[in-house]
Amino acid sequence: MHALVYHGPGRVSWETVEDPVVEEPTDALVRVETTTICGTDLHILRGDLADVAAGTVLGHEAVGEVVATGSDVRRLKPGHRVIVSSVSACGRCLPCRDHLFGQCLGGGGWILGHLIHGTQAEYVRVPFADRSTHRLSFSGPADEAVLLSEVLPTAYEVGVRNGEVGPGDTVVVVGAGPVGLATVAIARLYSPRRVIAVDLSAARLEAAVDMGADAAEVPGRMIAELYDGPGADVVVEASGEPDGFVLCTRAVRTGGHIAVVGTPGRSSTLHLESLWRKNVTISTGQVDTSSTPWLMELLRFGRLHVSPLITHTLRLDQAEEAYEVFAHGVTSGALKVALRRG
Repeated sequence: MHALVYHGPGRVSWETVEDPVVEEPTDALVRVETTTICGTDLHILRGDLADVAAGTVLGHEAVGEVVATGSDVRRLKPGHRVIVSSVSACGRCLPCRDHLFGQCLGGGGWILGHLIHGTQAEYVRVPFADRSTHRLSFSGPADEAVLLSEVLPTAYEVGVRNGEVGPGDTVVVVGAGPVGLATVAIARLYSPRRVIAVDLSAARLEAAVDMGADAAEVPGRMIAELYDGPGADVVVEASGEPDGFVLCTRAVRTGGHIAVVGTPGRSSTLHLESLWRKNVTISTGQVDTSSTPWLMELLRFGRLHVSPLITHTLRLDQAEEAYEVFAHGVTSGALKVALRRG
């Protein structure tokens, strides 16, 4: 088959690799219909994750068709159309029993495109397939369904839920990339007083308004007003940048919550000298994707509109070009780039 292979920092190539096979009784083999690129993939390409070995097929988000299953797979059959979760769950360890699938100690967690071959390929082997895939409950477009692999669960679980967004809250989302914009859309379901998006890109601020933000501004006046005034009830850090985290600490109110969603590639400074008296809660998290079935139903019944997040669609064999488009999203206007099987 063909796949996008990582060859060390700054180097990927679309090439022929060995076909994956069912290796364990709990595996499924999935024919990839649509996959996409995540900000974490860019961190790998920059060399920020040294545990990703050269020769690894990248990617951890996909929609596809099951073509083969191991003898212990009970819920899937060939022909089933599924969402491949970005995290894998053995289902037996203590974290999995607590639905903390991202912390799986039984050989799962974030392994696709990280510790084993991933989804930016024509086929992918999915470990623990019964718990690491979700059958599609509707016949919606795969470009939208692939957002259920990671983007939407991350925005909800790590941003909105961890941040404890509630009715009447002022919510600030720092960073209007795909996860930040998804956070804006999902936060609106909880009847906040207002949702404010902050970013340096005019195009992304415009996208934030399309996704339901009441205000979308560059850092500056808005943050200063929040800092000098009552502050925000919930601030979601979705940029992954040290300066973004500092903005969050300035915008949050006394007794408020900072939910860190962005993937940091560098160290951030925690200014405890200005925070220690404010009773601020800071939460972080690896997505568990336990919310995927619920989010799927929101999409199915039209309660959640996220199609604007997919801004570019290319063929799967154009994966190298897609990385260039995605990596330069500020100038290309790219949010999520869908890669479809030709």
